[in-house]
Amino acid sequence: MSPRLAIAALCLVSTVALARELPSFADVKAAHHPSDVTLLDRHGVPVQTLRADRTVRRLAWVPLAELSPALLNAIVLSEDRRFYEHSGVDWGAAATSAWGNLWNTRTRGASTLTMQLAGLLDDELARPAAGRSLGQKLGQVVAARRLEAQWKKSEILEAYLNRVNWRGEITGIGALSQTLFGKFPGGLDAQEAAVAAALLRGPNAAPATVAQRACGVLTLQQLPCAGVTALAELALARRGGMPLGEQLAPHFARQLLALAPASGDTLRSTLDAGLQRVALDALRVQMAELAGRQVEDGAVLVLDNASGEVRAWVGSSGHYSDAPQVDGVLARRQPGSTLKPFVYALAFEQRLITPATLIDDAPTQIATRSGLYLPQNYDREFKGWVSARAALGASLNVPAVRVAAMLGPDALFERLNAFGLALPESGGYYGHALALGGADVTLLALTNAYRTLANGGLYAPVRLTDPRAALRPVMEPAVVRRVADAAAVHLVSDILSDNNARALTFGLDSALATRGFAAVKTGTSKDLRDNWCIGYTERYTVGVWVGNASGEPMHQVSGVSGAAPVWQAMVRQLHEGAPSRRPPRPPGVVSVPLHFETGHEPARDELFIAGTEPAPRPAGAQASAGTGQAGGFGILNPRDGSVFALDPDIPPAAQRIRFEGEPGTWVLDGHRLGSGARWQWAPWPGRHELRLLDRDGRALQTVRFEVRGAGVKTAQASR
Repeated sequence: MSPRLAIAALCLVSTVALARELPSFADVKAAHHPSDVTLLDRHGVPVQTLRADRTVRRLAWVPLAELSPALLNAIVLSEDRRFYEHSGVDWGAAATSAWGNLWNTRTRGASTLTMQLAGLLDDELARPAAGRSLGQKLGQVVAARRLEAQWKKSEILEAYLNRVNWRGEITGIGALSQTLFGKFPGGLDAQEAAVAAALLRGPNAAPATVAQRACGVLTLQQLPCAGVTALAELALARRGGMPLGEQLAPHFARQLLALAPASGDTLRSTLDAGLQRVALDALRVQMAELAGRQVEDGAVLVLDNASGEVRAWVGSSGHYSDAPQVDGVLARRQPGSTLKPFVYALAFEQRLITPATLIDDAPTQIATRSGLYLPQNYDREFKGWVSARAALGASLNVPAVRVAAMLGPDALFERLNAFGLALPESGGYYGHALALGGADVTLLALTNAYRTLANGGLYAPVRLTDPRAALRPVMEPAVVRRVADAAAVHLVSDILSDNNARALTFGLDSALATRGFAAVKTGTSKDLRDNWCIGYTERYTVGVWVGNASGEPMHQVSGVSGAAPVWQAMVRQLHEGAPSRRPPRPPGVVSVPLHFETGHEPARDELFIAGTEPAPRPAGAQASAGTGQAGGFGILNPRDGSVFALDPDIPPAAQRIRFEGEPGTWVLDGHRLGSGARWQWAPWPGRHELRLLDRDGRALQTVRFEVRGAGVKTAQASR
């Protein structure tokens, strides 16, 4: 090309380059979008970094002030030694490079950092595989001169380090530093900085070549090269797809982004970073405690009762698990006894039983489509006649099945789905086993169902994002609806918070006991495969699951020994400064003094739905029964107003009620039964009047009681 043509070409390229507007530093920084979305907690604290763009690995913009001085020194020495002296083009280096190309000798190259940045900012100036043409080189020169005129040197260096491609998909110093060296850019030492600088010359070079070039950078600084080869091999062997940034809530982040993909670099959630860390630590401590019992998985969920916002979501036990990617909050498992509160709440609501109703906890066989169903208690023991309060509090299985049989499987199925459990089959499919957790549920749905109990029977979906965020995804439309009677729910909450009621099975000093109010229930599925503890306080509902993602059974782990310690740790943390207060009694709930004269349950003030409480006992009869004086003590069992719940699938003759009192003659509904201090009676449904006569035929006492259950099944089936 003649000198005139070269000058003309230069003028033409310069004109085009000048016509193309260069972005400002602020524009370049604003256009920077990381490949990873950072999930923030409700206070703006990062809790999770999640990969969103699989085509490139680029993290948040790193200011120059947060970069290692060793890195800045290595980059300038390696790429542009006169960076702080030239105005965009190093003419001396350009002449040296041209002379070297003429004589086919290796030189450093003539492109300054500013020129390289110009190529990164303008796709038309980017270096193709075959190298830049003369026109591109001239355009790069012009663009570099304009950058130097409009930008500060510090801005040029900062933008270059955040835009340059280092190796493979890794773009920007933030991604390089965390991926290859496992640290933030401010912590890079001289050897790590030299390896980083060496990669700019050959992003895909072999470790030996990178080490050789890094040694050259170190030599320029009069630093030793010992260990740089091993460092390069280790750094380049790291997998580029490894998680970067905070990793406190990976399962929650995946669920949230699936519901509402982030439109920016960050997304504010409802999580609390501090509480999330407590949940992680509590679960891992418990996993260590259960070592040797074949337990490796667990999950924790904390919901705010009022808003439904998720405060903590731990989907896995992490390195304890062989399947850490499985989200234990969303996996369906059998809930065991954690469904019993919903059984009793529905029975209370339908006025079938009260907390004082006596239910027979005795061996039973129930006919099902697949054969006889023989419910057993956890301790393989039976307690005889117990109140509904003791049966639910102590988590007795046979009474729960009896009550569920009174309801019918279809009614219970509908109620559980109203609480949001989303059971996929039908009531007939699950049968009587539904009362004992024979259906698969998620920890998310079950915990929110307990939150519904905490809110007095008002159901609302959970919320995953901060209400201040532009996106407000929930698991379903945010419709608040009443799904259970507030009075019936209050009875259940009172029972689940009664440490005395659960003492029959768990004792008084278990992991379920708390400093303030807390209604809690444990559950263990068949063959010890799943272990649950779900409960609520004044402000929060906490759900914990412990088990194995593989479905393998655990060894000697129950709800109170497996999941409950984690639940207790969370409740303690949530109410560290302010103990949980007991909820106020709703309208329609009354308290009546109750005294069990023949049982092992102590006297207490019992709660009833108004209209279901027992009739007051005559003062004279009560005094004789309470004092035990020689003048006679009347009828000890049953008490006036008692309600007995029988299983409709068991013949009444096999569920006898024992009449007890002072020796005399027993008369039921006007028919003489026999004489003595005790009498066994095969019950029949209905309201009954029992009289005890002395030897002269005078009435010592008269009581009225009711038997329910035997005729319910037919009524349900005829609907």
